[in-house]
Amino acid sequence: MSQQETAAPALSAKKKVRQEIGEKLAGALAEYKQELGEKKLATRVKEVSKLISRDLLKINKKKQRHKTKKATAKKTVKAVVKK
Repeated sequence: MSQQETAAPALSAKKKVRQEIGEKLAGALAEYKQELGEKKLATRVKEVSKLISRDLLKINKKKQRHKTKKATAKKTVKAVVKK
């Protein structure tokens, strides 16, 4: 019988960012685990990482749009100047 290794599905960019933020927050707030409880801390970290990742992705998207607008504006200006 042959054993096949199943490849783990690749995470999307959103989930990857969310997971990284969650790990960093959990590490930074580890000392509060006993005070709040492990389950409460995990749920709060999950909520906060979701909010932060959403905002970061919005900012990145806005920057990319701004770059493309500048690039197209420069191309149109160069085209007008050449005529």
